[in-house]
This record gives sequence, structure tokens and C-alpha cells, in this order.
Amino acid sequence: MIMKTEMIDELEQIFKLLGNRTRLKIITLLREHTYNVKELVAALEMEQSAVSHQLKLLREAQLVQTTKRGRTVYYYLADSHILILLDNALIHMDHVRRHEECHD
Repeated sequence: MIMKTEMIDELEQIFKLLGNRTRLKIITLLREHTYNVKELVAALEMEQSAVSHQLKLLREAQLVQTTKRGRTVYYYLADSHILILLDNALIHMDHVRRHEECHD
């Protein structure tokens, strides 16, 4: 059975978001703990405007949420679903590598 067009469209958007190196790095960092923009800028060695733009896209997709401590906004992963997806992709990559090694 083929998924409904709306579901395919939503999946496409999520995979497009995850197809960006900077956003993947942000998600990987947020896997460990919360970060504010300054901390992410330092970790990613990027301009604040570029990091803020990527965070905005991740927030709009409800992959990242924020919490405020005083005047500082901290970012964290909205839930573990995205991590499960990434972990499964890593398992798949490992499986493919092992399969290729066996056939070399």
C-alpha cells in the first residue's frame, strides 16, 4: 500500500532537513545536552546568523525546541524520534560497509 501524498510530502521535508550537514551536526550536539546559540556557534565554528537560521528551520519542523533560562535561550531535541531515525541510518551504513567488506 502506498502512503498518502501528504505523508510522503512530510517525510520528504524531514529528509531534506536532515540532508544538511550543519543541521545534522546541530542534532548530534543536541543529542548530548542543551546548548545556547553562542555555544553552538563556537562548537560549529560558524557565524551566528547561519546557526540561528538552521535552528529556526529545525524549530519550524518541530525537531528542536527551546527553553529560556534568564535571558538565554537554550535548544534541545524535541523528542527521541529523530535520534532513532539517525541511529537506524548509522546501523544501515555499518551493515552496508560490512557487506561490502565481505564481498571484496
